Amino acid sequence: MLSQDDLKRAVAKAAVEYVPIDCIVGVGTGSTANFFIDELARIKHKIRGAVASSEASAKRLQGHGIEVLSLNDAGDLPVYVDGADEITRHLHMVKGGGGALTREKIVAAASKKFICLCDASKLVDVLGKFPLPIEVIPMARSYIAREVVRLGGQPKLREGFTTDNGNIILDVHNLSIMNPVELEAALNQLAGVVTNGLFARRGADVLLLGTPDGVKTMTA
Repeated sequence: MLSQDDLKRAVAKAAVEYVPIDCIVGVGTGSTANFFIDELARIKHKIRGAVASSEASAKRLQGHGIEVLSLNDAGDLPVYVDGADEITRHLHMVKGGGGALTREKIVAAASKKFICLCDASKLVDVLGKFPLPIEVIPMARSYIAREVVRLGGQPKLREGFTTDNGNIILDVHNLSIMNPVELEAALNQLAGVVTNGLFARRGADVLLLGTPDGVKTMTA
């Protein structure tokens, strides 16, 4: 029987096919993205470098001898490859379990194509079972928490965690997200929110889903 790591490795291998020759590739954060970085190392002679969505991914890329550029220097990227904590058939996602949601959202926005890598357990009908992360300026924590309660969620501070941007994360439990595009916009309007983990306005373009029967490809 295939393990979760086997499935992640399979989708990571499939994702390499979407990386154009001689490009700068956007790279996400987390366990699945790490498998992709390891696969990318096999073709590092064919790419110019990468833009990383976190310090952790940057270190792993550099450890493989892949040049890491800043997004400001790289410009628009042809492709961004990352995982998700939850994803629907519409390719709307919840991301940010690893805390890199803001940089992930920025790199995704600057990329022409978003390739999402997931194992089958992440595919859901309705988002919200996985707590929705919100990156918050620290002084706004209690205000944002009260506003989130009004929206029906139960916010919980991610203890002992600071983002790469120096902020905190509220993880919002007990949401059933029927309109992810609307909720994403509403949360981002709250003063003090840096961004939230809903990737719906700019969802994935391609989902590579690891299943026991092989990698399945889904498009938006």
